[in-house]
Amino acid sequence: MTTNIKAIVFDYGGVLLDWNPRNLYRHHFPGNPEAMEKFLAEINFMEWNAQQDKGRPFKEGVRLLSNQYPQYSSLIHAYHENWEDSIVGEIPEVVEILKKLKQKGFPLYGLSNWSAETFPLARRKYPFFDLFDDMVISGEVKLIKPEPGIFHLLLQKIRYQASECLLIDDSDKNIDAAQNIGFHTIHFKSASQLRLELTRGGLLG
Repeated sequence: MTTNIKAIVFDYGGVLLDWNPRNLYRHHFPGNPEAMEKFLAEINFMEWNAQQDKGRPFKEGVRLLSNQYPQYSSLIHAYHENWEDSIVGEIPEVVEILKKLKQKGFPLYGLSNWSAETFPLARRKYPFFDLFDDMVISGEVKLIKPEPGIFHLLLQKIRYQASECLLIDDSDKNIDAAQNIGFHTIHFKSASQLRLELTRGGLLG
């Protein structure tokens, strides 16, 4: 893996930031995680949220889902109104890895499924974003992982071949899509696992 890695690409949510809708919704279901999971599954939250990540305006998404599930309208609105509560904070151990990779001279890029409306809120809050040389945000380009198009768009932007890039992502679907294009990949599970794999690959010493 180490012989031709020239650039390292990071996913954001779930890798560098502790993002999860449950971080927000557990306050609406105190002591009742089963009810929270039932709600998230019933409205198919992840599929709905992905449409905002792909560029749909939040107000439109909230309106459509509230019309479909009027009994949950207040909960659906709560995600938009209190979106920042879905992020607990950065994952410090991974941020330290990011800094070490930067110190070693690797160009760093971001490739994230994220709403163009909410990403600027996080971008302003977390200084580690300044370590990235460039990034592609799905909501801004109207493409979303694991669609091949967003990977090809990133490669065009950063001017590297897929075989020269390492993608770090917590989604197995995104990992599979990247591998099909020719990326080297690490399926992120934890900071310690990431550090171990990077060290074994000779990218961290």
